[in-house]
Amino acid sequence: MKRRDFLKLSSLSLPAVLGLNPSAHASTMAALPANIKAGDWPALRDMFALTRSYIHLATFLLASHPKPVADAIERHRQAFDENPADYWHEHFMTIDAEVAASAASYMGGKGEQIALTDSTTMGLAMVYSGLKLRPGDEILQTVHDHYSTDLSLQLRAERTGAQVRRIALYEDSATITEAGVVEKLEEAIKTNTKVVAVTWVHSSTGVKLPVRSMADLIDSVNADREEADQIVFCVDGVHGFGIENVDVPSLGCDFFIAGTHKWIFGPRGTGLVWGSERGWHNSLAVIPSFSRSYDVWLGGSTQDQVPIGEHMTPGGFHSFEHRWALPEAFKLHLALGKDKIQSRIHQLNSQTKAGLAGMKHVRLHTPASDDLSSGLVCFEVEGMGPEEVVSRMHEKGIIMSATPYRQSYARFAPSLINNEEEIERALAGIRALA
Repeated sequence: MKRRDFLKLSSLSLPAVLGLNPSAHASTMAALPANIKAGDWPALRDMFALTRSYIHLATFLLASHPKPVADAIERHRQAFDENPADYWHEHFMTIDAEVAASAASYMGGKGEQIALTDSTTMGLAMVYSGLKLRPGDEILQTVHDHYSTDLSLQLRAERTGAQVRRIALYEDSATITEAGVVEKLEEAIKTNTKVVAVTWVHSSTGVKLPVRSMADLIDSVNADREEADQIVFCVDGVHGFGIENVDVPSLGCDFFIAGTHKWIFGPRGTGLVWGSERGWHNSLAVIPSFSRSYDVWLGGSTQDQVPIGEHMTPGGFHSFEHRWALPEAFKLHLALGKDKIQSRIHQLNSQTKAGLAGMKHVRLHTPASDDLSSGLVCFEVEGMGPEEVVSRMHEKGIIMSATPYRQSYARFAPSLINNEEEIERALAGIRALA
């Protein structure tokens, strides 16, 4: 059956689809919750095929697939390999909505507010390329952001005549304060500032910004502005997502952009964008979706019947077996307990920071406070470049990373697959570099 003919037939049952009553064929998503108790970290470690020959302190980069996720990928892959046309046709009209609903069950908000992507970079590019900007509008970002944010904003400014201005929210990452960050932001906002773009947890230093307080400031500014001039607050949230026990809408931002193949343990090549009503109102789609917007093009329905997240989800053919396995990662995190996950990762990070802070040949760049840091611990070893530190530690069986910025530091990322003994072994390795 040709795609156009199939979509025409599918539109006959569109009211049921729009009511989010998935067909029986979409039941593959309804797998049992992860068989694990909350806070059972040894059992979680056993779910990964990660080699035991190394201590893994860089899994935030690209997560290994835990067994529930790997099994779901394999189920979808086998079904695609056996009968790809039928399997796709049976699922594509409903399954993305189910994936988004699963994400919402973890992060808060509604599935209709969530667009699915392949990565943080795709999400950043999608949001920033679609922002409604006028010549002379200002995009305010920080010097602490990743290359993907910098270039996405630069390209959008070049196309619209908007201006990009970068500011520092702190001078010394180790001594950052919440009040200081908010004060720097308040001083920087101008009357033509239309977008504020920040990163929740800086992979360059491990700093976690007080996003809620920053949002409160922006709300107070917006209260005195006409709707067309109100600031849109955008957050790259990838390195807090899967650690911090918060509902994303409560952060107060308009866009929250994250990959799900890092701390969430989702399938490689998956990500999402959550948008508030104001956020989506200020953004346009940049890639045609294969959602119910396709049926609008065919004349079977109207655009107002299509959830905004589905309309904004880039279309085309993706690695569907990976995207459709994503709910298993959210189920696993919910089974482990969001509060317990946050507590455990901060516990291991605090152990790491305290150990490094006691070494005379080490300079710690990550704040000691859990309120202002999350997941990543960045530091320097006296007389040694970060790449050499990474190499020397690898020889000791410890995998870590160096920050990919102009000013680079050595970096540990203690996560749920680690334990206290591994942290002590890693600290001993750094201590031996004196």
